Amino acid sequence: MAVSPRERMLRRRRRNHRRVRVAANGRPRLSIFRSNCHIYAQVIDDASGRTVASASTLDPALRSESGRGIEAARAVGALVAQRSKEAGIDTVVFDRGSYLYHGRVRALAEAAREGGLGF
Repeated sequence: MAVSPRERMLRRRRRNHRRVRVAANGRPRLSIFRSNCHIYAQVIDDASGRTVASASTLDPALRSESGRGIEAARAVGALVAQRSKEAGIDTVVFDRGSYLYHGRVRALAEAAREGGLGF
């Protein structure tokens, strides 16, 4: 029996969520949301339930220059890394949700690593 695209997405999400929970060990998580036009990143402290740092392509600092696609994702990754460093966070757990580690998600992750976030 064929598996629907939605079911494949849910399986990826569940599998990734298990890995994130095991790896978290008190560290905040860098959560990604990708829409057709924009990409969003948040550093979330699950212990206190607070968003520590966030960035997106809708951010005024990036809105004029970032463009779309991989270049925009790199800019968001660098900005979220800078903001989390300012908040005193050095290491995070990367939560890609149900998205494959490819394209914009990969560009954001690599830019965040280059910006000084460890994961």
